[in-house]
Amino acid sequence: MDYYCYDIKVATSLKEIALAFLSELPFESFEEADGGLRAYLPKDRNSEDVESELSNISAQLSFRYERRLIPERNWNELWEANFDPIRVGNLCGVRAPFHPPLEGVQYEVVISPRMAFGTGHHATTYMMMERMGRDDFEGLKVLDYGCGTGILAILAEKMGAASVDAVDVEPAAYENTVDNARANQASRIRAFRGTLDDVKDTGYDYILANINRNVILNSLKALYAKLAPGAALLVSGILAADESLVLERAAEVKLSFADKARRGEWSCIRFVR
Repeated sequence: MDYYCYDIKVATSLKEIALAFLSELPFESFEEADGGLRAYLPKDRNSEDVESELSNISAQLSFRYERRLIPERNWNELWEANFDPIRVGNLCGVRAPFHPPLEGVQYEVVISPRMAFGTGHHATTYMMMERMGRDDFEGLKVLDYGCGTGILAILAEKMGAASVDAVDVEPAAYENTVDNARANQASRIRAFRGTLDDVKDTGYDYILANINRNVILNSLKALYAKLAPGAALLVSGILAADESLVLERAAEVKLSFADKARRGEWSCIRFVR
């Protein structure tokens, strides 16, 4: 598939905020670059709508961008050149198949991200995994909403979850989750492409949602309905500046605030039904 690459030149101090805005648009992947970010959009998407929204965001944050067409290529070569193993304390190590095994961690997740988002390098994914490490997943029924590479779903299974549903609207994310689950022998993960409306099951003991502010705000009521009484909802993809808005909306749907964490400009919040 051909892609448009948007080279975005933005001040370092505004990079995380820019990423938060850009994640609301239908880009399929992001990567950091010298002087800013790169955002990738499949050529068959409506680039005119994206251009309009991108112009508005660039005016707010005073950044410049250029668009170039990238013909179909070996995307594996691209991410392999920019993917280093990471550790989330002694809880979890995340590596690619070509890296040697990581020592000194309880769990290891092997990821081939390709064009899907979620390797543990970004603050939001890191915080989600870090907070998961403080909970007991043994025997739980889990939903990973907006699963990306499937990294959180895989970690949940490795931590003992009895079943994990993983859903994402992006075809690349669905396919990547299926492949990564297989590579990690994660046989209790059921991945499917769709929105939250396509998740017909309820009574989840734990829901993971590392997406973006608007999707989370619009989904809180439905997420509450899918939780079992006393169950947990862990969310990220939220700027720290937006915490109060998310907390207010969550309270409106009767979700109780449990705790939160911050890493850079980003926030991770845990709620309980």
